[in-house]
Amino acid sequence: MKNKFSFVDHGFLGRQVGTRLIMIRCQQRKSWRSPTVIQPSSSTSATAARALPTMALSVTLSASAVAASTGGRLNVKRTSPGRRAARPAARGLVVRVAADSDYDAVVIGAGVSGLSTAFTLGRSSPGVRMLVTEARDRVGGNITTKNENGYIWEEGPNSYQPGDAILTVACDAGMRDDILLADPNSDRYVLWDEELRALPKDIPTAVLGTFLTWPGKIRAGLGAIGIRPPPPGKEESVKEFVSRNLGAEAFERLIEPFCSGVYAGDPAALSSVAATGRVQRLEPLGGSLVFGALKAQKEAYDAKKAKGPRDPRLPKVEGQTVGSFRGGLKTFPEGLAKALGSEKVKLEWKVTKIAKRDDGSFAITYDTPDGVKTITTATVVMTAPAYVTADTVQDMAPDAAASLRKFYYPPVASVTVSYPEDSFRLDGTSALPGGGLTGFGQLHPRSQGIRTLGTIYSSYLFKDDKRQPEGEFMILNYIGGARDTGITELSDEELVKAVHEDALKTILKPGTPLPKVVGVKVWEKAIPQFNLGHLDVLAEAKAGLAKAGCDGLFLGGNYTAGVALGRCVEFGVEQAKDLEAYLSKQSAKKGASVPAR
Repeated sequence: MKNKFSFVDHGFLGRQVGTRLIMIRCQQRKSWRSPTVIQPSSSTSATAARALPTMALSVTLSASAVAASTGGRLNVKRTSPGRRAARPAARGLVVRVAADSDYDAVVIGAGVSGLSTAFTLGRSSPGVRMLVTEARDRVGGNITTKNENGYIWEEGPNSYQPGDAILTVACDAGMRDDILLADPNSDRYVLWDEELRALPKDIPTAVLGTFLTWPGKIRAGLGAIGIRPPPPGKEESVKEFVSRNLGAEAFERLIEPFCSGVYAGDPAALSSVAATGRVQRLEPLGGSLVFGALKAQKEAYDAKKAKGPRDPRLPKVEGQTVGSFRGGLKTFPEGLAKALGSEKVKLEWKVTKIAKRDDGSFAITYDTPDGVKTITTATVVMTAPAYVTADTVQDMAPDAAASLRKFYYPPVASVTVSYPEDSFRLDGTSALPGGGLTGFGQLHPRSQGIRTLGTIYSSYLFKDDKRQPEGEFMILNYIGGARDTGITELSDEELVKAVHEDALKTILKPGTPLPKVVGVKVWEKAIPQFNLGHLDVLAEAKAGLAKAGCDGLFLGGNYTAGVALGRCVEFGVEQAKDLEAYLSKQSAKKGASVPAR
């Protein structure tokens, strides 16, 4: 497993049911957005002041997506590479950090993080000698698309947030026509008091709706503008941060289910700064979530202006949509592997040993279909899960390995089932003309007595890419997580029964018989938890590598980047640039010729 799940991009349920409520689409709903929200002259301007009530409620709802906006950790320092990734390929950076090494860079792990790193590096510096190795017999990591018996379904991540980074990489790799975007107007539902309630799409609906009580709305609004307890001066959990800023009701009804959706985690344990960095950053940035949002909007506007026009190849992204590819998510990693070529992507190459050489390069030994092979490389990028990386570097960097083993991966099961189209209620969620459901899916707060974390309406989400037989409607359910580890003791039949019973309570007509089982997949180690102390542990691991003299070995993958598929791609693009810079610097030190870019 190389990369994240996500119901909310990447991985599990947050992307689709939670999606991008951050600042409640203040970048998209121009009808209510004040110009000063984009570029305020000061936080105390009259126009900004008039916008505060709206912004207060928008941030209230933004918190409902804490991590859902990116399906996981939100990097606070780097911006999306945007159009830069689409720049014409350079003539080629020629490096010879270790003159007698076989490669300049070896990427271990052919998930989307590793493939994005390699693909981006290959485009910007085609002269770099590069290899991607994968222990499995396929690329994609956690992306597991199945196509059997007339069904196409996902057993890992189900979709991605269509940011410019992943769209650019897809276009560069020749997959522009394969990109699928869901209907941005589709509803997302959260279960509360035995009722599926659509998340508000705009401010009037949020104010007049019943998602929060009036006391809850007032508490959230006041907290968003800064009338709340001050920061405690220590690392806060997601639960602590949201409850302090927006109140207990907003947390329980809006945030808790998204923590389950994004991380399958415990919000009392998840680190606010590590798991929801961009939202957490707003408070210190502006003194409150609202004023921080205003400043963040100004920063985003300036960054977008500096980049220039958006790449015209990229599809237009509207509203709160999510993306996939024709034939399922596997199209993306398979397309990247094809673009790299079979000589640069080796499958069923299992690392047995990695060692540092006297000249600073690395020797990597593999078990391969053709026997034991040892290759040498100037740099290594490790994109395997933390626990796999720990075993790989144990002998070379024991302190780093010990730190990497601290990351926790709880179990999650994906259960895909199919019902006749007319099996669903006509109330609660809207029904299609022939039956079935409309919308992205639904999330279930732990307090509501539903074991299933969330359900995706697979047959509707990417309905233009026919993924089930005629007359059937397919749903994808996620169950398990950090607070329900007992799912590993259940049989496939018991898992199906559990999600069916939950569906009877929410969307199925009474008496609906057991469904047709499409696929059941139990991930015993699913999503890395960005718990309190996560960033410190990651820093410890990097320090352990430095202590062992492992300069040139880079850590990557979802435990470093974030659990969202889109974020893994974005990080891969960033890491390729870091790798290129490192190789160029080392080459210069050794007197190698580095052509001007």
